[in-house]
Amino acid sequence: MFEWWTVLPESERQQWTLDPFVSVGPLHFGMSPSEVTAALGGITTHPRYGDGLVKMAKYRETGLTLYYSSDEKLKAVSVDALRGPQVFADGTALVGRVPSKIEQWMQERAASREPYEELAYMNAGEPGSISLGVVVGVQRAGDHLLTRPVFLPTEAMDDPSHWLPREAWAIQD
Repeated sequence: MFEWWTVLPESERQQWTLDPFVSVGPLHFGMSPSEVTAALGGITTHPRYGDGLVKMAKYRETGLTLYYSSDEKLKAVSVDALRGPQVFADGTALVGRVPSKIEQWMQERAASREPYEELAYMNAGEPGSISLGVVVGVQRAGDHLLTRPVFLPTEAMDDPSHWLPREAWAIQD
């Protein structure tokens, strides 16, 4: 039986690796919806329009929300904290974690880089890594919040908050 806020155990999640600005697991920025469907093993959802010219496809069972440009090229990947694949960056798991722990990891990682070139914060205080192309949103898991990262291409990192519709940055239920 599926419970709304049940967090999928780590052992049952797909394990993906982030290649910053190139791919998140089998998904490469710039893919078409049919290429995404093939990469995800036949799961298909036709992208619908979101705010403006951004199209969105939600794959609830696999825990992914994908955003496409108006010409239907993959432009962002949001991974559900409860059901999505685990995505690793520099050996660190980013999905379904305590937000403060991931923010601390990002700050420690930034210490070996130029902080103003590494860390960015969105309007509501979500931390982001400019060099990894990720903004760490949050999602409810009952009475707790867990990390729900949004992976972006290089060109989005100048202004991630305007790259996707507002709903992409809201706390998810």
